[in-house]
Amino acid sequence: MALSTSITRPLQLLIRFLQWSSAAIVMGLTSYFIHRGPRGLGTTYQEIISTISVVFFLPAFVSPFLPSSLGKIVFAIDVVFSYLWLTAFIFAAQDYNKNNCHTAIPPSIGCKHKYANEAFIFLAFIFTLFGMLLELVSLWSYREENSNSYRSTEKANHGARPPMDAPATPAGTV
Repeated sequence: MALSTSITRPLQLLIRFLQWSSAAIVMGLTSYFIHRGPRGLGTTYQEIISTISVVFFLPAFVSPFLPSSLGKIVFAIDVVFSYLWLTAFIFAAQDYNKNNCHTAIPPSIGCKHKYANEAFIFLAFIFTLFGMLLELVSLWSYREENSNSYRSTEKANHGARPPMDAPATPAGTV
């Protein structure tokens, strides 16, 4: 059974909302970290990626309704940001889990906030990955639906030239 765009559209919107909200939560938590204490390389990277993601993920909300014009662009954005979010997760895991969490930058923030930030970074990564795969399925199903309608009109004409609606020469001239 092939998936249709009527099935993939609601799933795409749900995944895109979860993806965007995870990036927004990471942006808020990381901004709080920067406001409260010194910033390290990992914290700055997380802030930059989350801020850029909040902007670049917006076309993905329109993509289910315009798959032919936006689908490939959104897919490319997802490919790039999946790697960026994976890198942000690795930085967060090294900062908060490798050594004592209380001494990680910023030291004035408790571990529960740092672990929450790490969890939402992972969620942003996984929802970006799911969104990328679902975008690919949506593009494939959109192509299948449109190519089937072309095939049915082609079969109706039996490969013959389409009928002409008007005469080849204007009336009154020979």
